[in-house]
Amino acid sequence: MAGVTFDQVTKRFGDVVAVDDLTLEIADHEFLVLLGPSGCGKSTALRMIAGLDEPTAGTIAIGGEVMNDIEPRDRDVAMVFQTYALYPHMTVQRNIEFPLKSRKVPVADRTRLVAEAAESLGLTDLLDRKPAQLSGGQRQRVALARAIVRRPQVFLMDEPLSNLDAKLRVQTRAELIELQTRLEATVVYVTHDQIEAMTMGHRIAIIAGGVLQQVGPPQEVYERPANLFVAGFIGTPPMNTIEARVVREGEGIAAGLPGARVPLPPRLAHAVAAQTAERVVIGVRPEHLLLAADGVVPATVTVVESLGHERNVVCRLDDDTFIITRQDIEAPRPAVGETVHLTTEPEHLHVFDARTGERVADA
Repeated sequence: MAGVTFDQVTKRFGDVVAVDDLTLEIADHEFLVLLGPSGCGKSTALRMIAGLDEPTAGTIAIGGEVMNDIEPRDRDVAMVFQTYALYPHMTVQRNIEFPLKSRKVPVADRTRLVAEAAESLGLTDLLDRKPAQLSGGQRQRVALARAIVRRPQVFLMDEPLSNLDAKLRVQTRAELIELQTRLEATVVYVTHDQIEAMTMGHRIAIIAGGVLQQVGPPQEVYERPANLFVAGFIGTPPMNTIEARVVREGEGIAAGLPGARVPLPPRLAHAVAAQTAERVVIGVRPEHLLLAADGVVPATVTVVESLGHERNVVCRLDDDTFIITRQDIEAPRPAVGETVHLTTEPEHLHVFDARTGERVADA
């Protein structure tokens, strides 16, 4: 296996910049997830590793070797596509062995390697079937077996679970994690599904508009989003964000919210003071926003969503901003139209620059 490096990589399609000055290092044996909305450039980045698209500028290296002028077949990577791309006229066995046959691997070795890959993914009893005779989950496993059979340096996966139903996605996620650990594989995995990213990746690289927004372990990205895009993209429901005035009260600083002033703790107040900004955006996760009699922010309940073990309470502030708080199902259920009061612990507050959207330093 080997690591992958993007060094100031840009990809343009005519006037469209799909990937913009991407610098990213993926470690050997790492499971890295490229996460972002549709059209953000994550699949283009994956295709450039494979050699299916060539960078307009910058360099891509695998195992320390620059790949820019290397043909796709010579890059020693395996790609699993969203559509699986199985040959319908071939049996499972022939689909799995195809990359070995095209590389003229001896028959005895092909048979052994196919048997090992099939056994590792529970396909041994299906080797004589054709893709049309398989379920979606089984076809997914065949595509994975075809990828792992020749033990490439890097596995590239482009939204491989998107065609599976919810239950099968959960099962297959666990299988992929176990497979990556067992093979000690370097995996670059593309998805727009943040649950996949949070549960599977050693690190997440979040991309928007072709630009890398943040890269880090899932929990770090969740707890300290680098900007408003990441704050709004990671989390279900996403982080509540409320534009606020900076109110200077003696030596302290408060956030002027609709209908209330919220004093900022020293770690945030000092950072906001250094910005000399007049407006900021306050962020707080739904699970950290509480309904309390002594809460300082008034709001009106508009929707109560029961989720079995918990509920989401959607509220409207005085300026019509909607925010969501998450409640345990045992908590008293508020009524729609009721006026409630919201509060949070200071350590759960996030502050962003209202002009740039960037996280305020040390916030």
